[in-house]
Amino acid sequence: MKKIIALTGAGISAESGITTFRDSGGLWEQYDIMEVAHIDGWRKNPQLVQRFYNERRKQLEEVEPNAAHHILAELEKDFDVTVVTQNVDNLHERAGSTKIIHLHGELTKARSSVNTDMIVDIGYRPIELDEKAPDGSQLRPHIVWFGEAVPMIEKAADIVAQADILLIIGTSLNVYPAAGLVGYADRKAQIYLIDPNEVPYSGRNITMIREKATTGMKKLKNILTNF
Repeated sequence: MKKIIALTGAGISAESGITTFRDSGGLWEQYDIMEVAHIDGWRKNPQLVQRFYNERRKQLEEVEPNAAHHILAELEKDFDVTVVTQNVDNLHERAGSTKIIHLHGELTKARSSVNTDMIVDIGYRPIELDEKAPDGSQLRPHIVWFGEAVPMIEKAADIVAQADILLIIGTSLNVYPAAGLVGYADRKAQIYLIDPNEVPYSGRNITMIREKATTGMKKLKNILTNF
């Protein structure tokens, strides 16, 4: 069974109604990224950061996986599929994908402020101010912020290196170290990139599908299942 590794970004969840950072009207226009998505922002104003992610969690509860998520899950019938996502939502899980690596953490989980391995499921509820982790430290969102190490990146690189087919869906390839994962793919791997915008990338032969995620995944499924 061929191995498909799918690298997914904000573009795959945007059609579900998840607000992105970079698009026009996105979160970067509403918030200073250094205040809500950088470890220094947490240290400076944890109340603001908690409120920001509580809002994101509430929004997530109200949306559903879209066709792109579901098609990716359906590919497991014919392929060995692993999703490596930059997204912190749980839409891949809810669509039925079974092997998922979250590079940047998970919105429905929280963790200790001092022990990165002390993680608790919180679902969609807010994290209260002064709510404590089991070790007594402040409970914080289980999110990998700018300025922090990405603990799953090496595992992701190892998995990308095993890909027969690499899918890049809804990511601009601008955020490192995740953007560097494409370079780990075997030279024989087939690479498809789905994005409605031009995504400049040099060094690899990539088949571009200039469509939004839902439309692009429908086209890609036809390509892959008709080999």
